[in-house]
Amino acid sequence: MTTADLTTLDQAGLEAALQKAGDTVKALKAKKVSKEEVQPAVDHLLAVKAEVKRRAEQAQKDGTAPKEFDRAALDALLAQRFFVAPSFQIYGGIAGLYDYGPPACALQNNILAAWRHHFVLEEDMLEVECTNLTPESVLKTSGHVDRFADYMVKDVKTGDIFRADHLVKQVLKQRLDDDQKLKSGLKVKVAKGKPQPVQLDKEVRDEYDMILETLDNYVGEDLTNLLKRLEIRAPETGNELSEPVLFNLMFETQIGPTGQFRGFLRPETAQGHFLNFKKLLEFNNDKMPFASASVGKSFRNEISPRQGLLRVREFTMAEIEHYVDPTKKDHPRFGEVRNVVVPLYSASAQAEAAGPTKLSIGEAVDKGIINNQTLGYFVARIYLFLLRIGIDPARLRMRQHMANEMAHYATDCWDAEIQSSYGWIECVGCADRSAYDLTAHSKRTGERLTVQERLAEPIVTNALELDILQPNFGKTLKKNAKVVETYLNGFKNEDEEWNEKELTKLDEEIKAKGSVTVTAADGNQYELNSTLISITRKTKKVSVRNYVPNVIEPSFGIGRILYQLLEHSYYVRQDDEQRAVFKFRPGIAPNKALVVPISQSDRETFEPHIKQVVSALRRAGVANKVDNSGASIGRRYARNDELGTPFAVTVDFQTLKDGTVTLRERDSTKQIRESISTVVGLLKELVEESTTWEAVAKMYPEFVAQEV
Repeated sequence: MTTADLTTLDQAGLEAALQKAGDTVKALKAKKVSKEEVQPAVDHLLAVKAEVKRRAEQAQKDGTAPKEFDRAALDALLAQRFFVAPSFQIYGGIAGLYDYGPPACALQNNILAAWRHHFVLEEDMLEVECTNLTPESVLKTSGHVDRFADYMVKDVKTGDIFRADHLVKQVLKQRLDDDQKLKSGLKVKVAKGKPQPVQLDKEVRDEYDMILETLDNYVGEDLTNLLKRLEIRAPETGNELSEPVLFNLMFETQIGPTGQFRGFLRPETAQGHFLNFKKLLEFNNDKMPFASASVGKSFRNEISPRQGLLRVREFTMAEIEHYVDPTKKDHPRFGEVRNVVVPLYSASAQAEAAGPTKLSIGEAVDKGIINNQTLGYFVARIYLFLLRIGIDPARLRMRQHMANEMAHYATDCWDAEIQSSYGWIECVGCADRSAYDLTAHSKRTGERLTVQERLAEPIVTNALELDILQPNFGKTLKKNAKVVETYLNGFKNEDEEWNEKELTKLDEEIKAKGSVTVTAADGNQYELNSTLISITRKTKKVSVRNYVPNVIEPSFGIGRILYQLLEHSYYVRQDDEQRAVFKFRPGIAPNKALVVPISQSDRETFEPHIKQVVSALRRAGVANKVDNSGASIGRRYARNDELGTPFAVTVDFQTLKDGTVTLRERDSTKQIRESISTVVGLLKELVEESTTWEAVAKMYPEFVAQEV
């Protein structure tokens, strides 16, 4: 498509062209093609961006430009109505820590209640609650001690700390933004004493774009060289930065008064599930497959947390570990979601810059885009859950991890990404963790974390096996016998079968030398000989199959979901920018119904009827709040719209005559008038979402006398 062709596209077509152009550049850079090969794609991307900018400027002149999302106004409202507040605010606060006020607490609890219903109850999961404190040995085995780290740099004079990749992104984006302003003839304001920005050459702009697209590939010495070459400095002071060093993101602590046991606040909730696997399997009567679930806090010592509630140091996670036979990853309820259509952004689509495709889950699994039914089942269920709580489907997609970003334990992973003013943000991860965790913990502890399956037909096997010769083994190794036994069990595979190649090598060495020296997990060396172990070939009939289950893990960042829901639900009344509204779904809204007397001056007159309404609503399980303040009825409606309260029941002078009240709906501001018992019954159905306001409005005449 030529530059001239871009002018013929409508706005939706131009946005699609921008997405595709960006994906093309990203895919080429991921393949590490030469600069000459990627340059045409970069030129096209810049041409599309220029057309987008031209139209935006023209729309500003014409007065037809759509309003950008006002995040500052949303943040001000969240603070004003005490949805959230910085923790320890009167002491100056600490970045990345927030307190939830009453509305956010209720909103989070309602999201979690919906999550429990959608997953734990509907899927018959086993819920557990595990400790926040975790011994170092557990997280060493899981890989967190060695791998859970980011690069940080320091201002060499002030000591201020920054996450290196975030700082590079911040500085380069600022340089590109300043360049665009200068090219448009605008002045760029800078703090006193700081260098004035200059226009960038095309080659420099292209390089910055390429770096931003491939920033995840810069680690170690490459990252150090990048910071020096780009002359990245501390943004506030302009001081030089230290070389980047890895910083483990876990909060370290000690367990017990002597410091004997080193520990951490857990960075995820998963490990508690795995360590309790045997107990969970037994509780489930040894039946497979099954799932465990938990809700709890996790802690990550972010280097320089930004993005408000999206990147914090303490957060709530809701996590599921679904255990499945690695040879049978079908799901018994897959048929229920087979026809669910989901916007899928596969790894191959990202590599080809094809963009997300709406595809049924059944088709995605059949084509191998999603590698098994169980993973596909949970991808669909995650998508349906996010729609259920009110996430905008137009700003929701499921993106597959590419090979270079896959976690060390995962064989496949899909993220539920939600778009907001911060861009596309990962809010749910759904990973096939294979048997990594259970295998690692089993090898480390010697505990068999396996499933036994009785076979319909016995299998005759002929294989090498290792036997520990007691009591010589115990007498010779004494207190070290357990650690050596654990080492030897490491020669078994995930299905508890011996590795013939390793046993053959061990047996040949013992026969040739009389003994073999091995290094166990404690770092010590031990000598083994034919008086301690025996390696022989045995023929046996196997009636029971042992295997280590694979794990499918949907992991939900509840705080991120909550914030994205706030953005998706926030709007201002048309032609009245002072009236902000949260359009929460009734089942998710913090409070369900406002109860108000029409006039505060006649408060005592209305009080018996207010009590009657409140009592009936409580019996019906509808959360409500009375506002009998001196503010006007319109103002009382408006400030509860700011809290997202979907309905309001008004007691007025007609109530005194015939016992009827009005029921107002938040978004339409329309009302009906019926008896108290009828209104309470309708509210119960509306809050349970067994009916809708549109259905109610068709059944009952609109009441217009008090419309506000």
